[in-house]
Amino acid sequence: MTVSTTGGATPRHYGFGSTAAIVTSLGLIVGFGGTGVSRATIVNALLVIAIADNISDSLSMHVYQESEKLEARAAFRAMATNFLARLIVTLTFVAIVLLLPLSLVPPVALAWGVILLCVLSYALARHTAARPWREMAKHVGVALAVVAVSRVLGNWITSHVQG
Repeated sequence: MTVSTTGGATPRHYGFGSTAAIVTSLGLIVGFGGTGVSRATIVNALLVIAIADNISDSLSMHVYQESEKLEARAAFRAMATNFLARLIVTLTFVAIVLLLPLSLVPPVALAWGVILLCVLSYALARHTAARPWREMAKHVGVALAVVAVSRVLGNWITSHVQG
């Protein structure tokens, strides 16, 4: 992730964290969908990812940026923006899990995730002068592939792993 040392957050400042949170949350929710996992388990998993994995990724990003000799304030700003973006986006998925019947959570979360990913992809494409529809299709395609693999894996684990 490249970060400029000038003011103002751009899509690339929060894009990495937001994208990671969207795809990870969707994979987790859809992977658990239909497996009989409780609401508490899904919320717990989302919050562990929102905190532990988020801190790990943010720290890794900070160390990488320091190794690339990025100015210290810019590296810290990128790390903080990544952390906050991931946390906020993941909390929107936690709200979906807490507020809706479990049967509606996977489709609503999927729709919400696609909307967020399209908005983010569009903003990034506009910022970089890329074709918005192409970027949205690529990003949503990858997310849907992760969701499909997560669903298959969740079903396989439920039917083959005891305990």
